[in-house]
Amino acid sequence: MSLSVEKAIRKAQSHINAEEFSEAEELYKQVLLKFPKNKKAIQGYQKLKAGVTCKGASSLRLPDEQFQELDNLFNQWQFEELLAKIKPLISLFSKDIDLYNIQGAANAALGKYDAAIESYKQAIKIRPDYADAYYNMGVTLQKKGELDAAIDSYKQALKIKSDYADAYYNMGGALKEKGDLDAAINSYKQAIKAKSDYAEAYSNLGNALRDKGESDAAIDSYKQAIKIKSDYAEAYSNMGVALYDKGELDAAIDSCKQAIKIKSDYAEAYYNMGVALKEKGDLEAAIDSYKQALKIKPDYEIARVEKLHQQAQICDWAAIEEDRDLLPLLGTVSQCISPFSFMQLEDAPERHRLRSELYAKEKYPQKPLSLAIKPSQKPKRLRIGYFSSDFRQHSVAHGIVNIFASHDRDRFEIYGYSFGPDDGSELRQKLIKAVDVFDDVKEMKDRDIALLARQDEIDIAIDLNGYTNKNRAGIFAYRAAPIQAHFWGSASSMGTDSIDYYIGDYMRIPKEYEHGYSESIIRLPYWIQAKYDKDAVSDLPMTRADMGLPGEGFVFCCFNNSYKISSAEFDIWMRLLNKVSGSVLWILKSNKSMEQNLQQEAKKRGVAAERLVFAERVPHPVHLARQRLADLLLDTFNVNAGVTAGDALWVGLPMITKIGKGHNTRICGSLLKAIDMPELITETEREYEALILDLATNPERLSSIKRKLADNRLSKPLFNTDLFTKHLEAGYQQAYQRHFDGKNPANIYVNEQPKPLP
Repeated sequence: MSLSVEKAIRKAQSHINAEEFSEAEELYKQVLLKFPKNKKAIQGYQKLKAGVTCKGASSLRLPDEQFQELDNLFNQWQFEELLAKIKPLISLFSKDIDLYNIQGAANAALGKYDAAIESYKQAIKIRPDYADAYYNMGVTLQKKGELDAAIDSYKQALKIKSDYADAYYNMGGALKEKGDLDAAINSYKQAIKAKSDYAEAYSNLGNALRDKGESDAAIDSYKQAIKIKSDYAEAYSNMGVALYDKGELDAAIDSCKQAIKIKSDYAEAYYNMGVALKEKGDLEAAIDSYKQALKIKPDYEIARVEKLHQQAQICDWAAIEEDRDLLPLLGTVSQCISPFSFMQLEDAPERHRLRSELYAKEKYPQKPLSLAIKPSQKPKRLRIGYFSSDFRQHSVAHGIVNIFASHDRDRFEIYGYSFGPDDGSELRQKLIKAVDVFDDVKEMKDRDIALLARQDEIDIAIDLNGYTNKNRAGIFAYRAAPIQAHFWGSASSMGTDSIDYYIGDYMRIPKEYEHGYSESIIRLPYWIQAKYDKDAVSDLPMTRADMGLPGEGFVFCCFNNSYKISSAEFDIWMRLLNKVSGSVLWILKSNKSMEQNLQQEAKKRGVAAERLVFAERVPHPVHLARQRLADLLLDTFNVNAGVTAGDALWVGLPMITKIGKGHNTRICGSLLKAIDMPELITETEREYEALILDLATNPERLSSIKRKLADNRLSKPLFNTDLFTKHLEAGYQQAYQRHFDGKNPANIYVNEQPKPLP
C-alpha cells in the first residue's frame, strides 16, 4: 500500500462522501490487512458495512435484522408504525431502494396512493433497472384507476425483466378492466409462458375468454387452473359461470357446489349457484342460495337484489318488506346492480338513473372510437342502424317489424344488426325483408360491431335492448355512430354519455320527471302497439269453462308477470272480490310457489283461494282469443303491462291503470292516451279502486267503454304504425340537424303533424 494509513483512511472517507463505496471498502481492507488493530480503520469499515457514514449519509442498505423488523410489521398490517420507523431510517439510508419499496407498499396499503407512487419513483431514481418498483407502482396506479399509466409501468418492468410473470398477470387485469379483452388474453398467456404452473393466470385467462364469449376455451382454462391447484375454489366458481353461459345448468350448479365445499364462506359461489338455480326454474332454492351469500357477506348488493327479484317472482311480499329500508341505497352509492332487475321494487326515476350510471361506469369503461369528420353536406338518406338481441320470435320483434317496413325509403336507409339467436322463425324472416341491410353479428366483438357500423356510415344508431337480457351496451360505449339513442328496450335511463337520446312520448316522460334521465328526450306525441295480423287471434271456439272460469260472474284479470304484482295492488283486488259478488281474479300462472303464496294471501284477506284462477301459458294466438272471456284487465303499479296491455286493447278488453312518476309506471297511460281513452287512467290508488268497482258494478258504463274501445281501435293512433313512424322519423331528422349544425343533443318535441326539415 503506497499511501500512509492516515492518508488511506482520509481517502476512504473521500470516496464515501462521493458515494464511491466499493473504492472506500477496498481501501479499508488494505489498511486492515497490514494493521488489523487500527481503530480508525476498524470503525470506518464497520460504519461503511452498517451503512452509516461519518456525515450521516446513506450507504448501500439497511442491516438485515432491521429490515426484517420492518418486514414483520408489514406482515402484521401495522402500517402506521412501519412508516414511523422508516422515516428516520431513510434519512440515514437514502440510497436503500428496498426501504423505499416497503415504504411505498405501506402507503399503498393505507390507501395513500400518491405517497406510495412517490416512494417507488425514488427507488427507480436510485436504480433505474428496479423492475419490482415499476411493478409495484403499476399495482398502485391500477388501484387508483389510472389504467393506462399502470399498463405503462408494467411494460417498464417487463423491459427490465422479460419473464416477469406477475407483471404480465397484473397487466392482463388492467387491460381486461379497460375492455381490451384480446390484449388481456395475450398478457395472461405470456404470464403462463413465463410461469407454467401459474394457476391464477389460467383462471383469469378463463375469465377474459368467458367475457369474450369463448365459453369452451374458458372452461378449458379453468380446468388447467384446477389441475395445478386442486383446491382452487375461485376457478370452480368461475367455471360454474361459464357452464351457465353454455346452458349446462346442472354442471354449473355442481361446479359452484365444489367451490363451496372447498371454501365454505364463498359468497360469490353461492350467488353464482343461485343464478343457475333460478335459470333452472328452482326459485326457492335460488333464494336460499342468495340468502347464504348474504349471510356471509351482508353488504353483497347484487345478491340482495336478485333475492328480492325472485321473492317478487313468487310473491313473497313479507320477505321483501324485511329489506324495504335498504332499497333506496341498493345500487345507488358504490356497488353496481342490474338496473332492469330493480324496476319493480320502487317508483323512483332519479334513483333508477343513479343505478344506471353506476352500472354503466363499471360494466362499460371502453374508450369511444374517434368520430369521423362531419360531412359538409347532409346525406340524401339518413342511415339508421337498429341493434338488438331480439330479432326473432319476441315481443320486441313483433313491435318493431312494421316500423321497419314503414320507414320512408326516399329519406331513410335501414340497417339491422342482430346479436341474438337465429330461431329460423317466420318473424325473423319478415324482419330481414323489412330492412335494407341485415347483418348477423352475434359472433363479433362489441368493438368490431361498432367499426362495422362506422364502415356502413350509420348516422343514427338505435339500441333496442337497453339493459335487458343479452344486451350489448358495449357497442354503444365504443360509439357506433355520431348519434346514438335508446328506443323500446328498457324503461330506465342508460346513465351514460354514450347514449344521446331516449325516445319516449309526452305521457311516459313528463317534463317534471325528466331529471331521471341522463339522455336528452325525443318526445313523440303518441306511442304505438304493433298492429296484429289477421291470423294473429285464434279462431278456435272457447268458453269460460274451457279456461276454468265460472260461467257467470265478473272476471277481473291480470296477465302481467308475477314479479310486477305487489301487496298494494293485491289488497285492492281482494277488496274488489269481496265487494263484487261471484267475481273471480284470472291471473297468469308463473310458478308453483307464486300460486301457493297468492292463495295464502287471498285467505288472509278473507277471499277463498278458488276465486283465484290461474291461467296456463298458451300460444299467443290462443292467449289473445281467450282474453275476450274476461271483463276488465287490471294493471300493476311499479311496472305496468306492456305488450300485455296492447294484446287486451286489440281484442276489445278494457283496462284500468294508475300512473306514477317513472316511465315503467306510465306505459299503460301512454297506450290509453294513444287510443283516446283517458277516462281509464287514474292517478291514485283510491281512484284506481273506485273506477274498477264502478265498471264492475255498472254494466251499462262498461258496455259503453267497450263500444268506444272497438270504435277507437283503428281510428286512433295506437295501432297506426305509419303515423308513428312519421313521428319517429321527424325525431331522427331533428336530432341529425342538431348534429349537423354542431349543436349538442337537446330535448326534441315532435308535433302531431311533423313537417320534413329543409
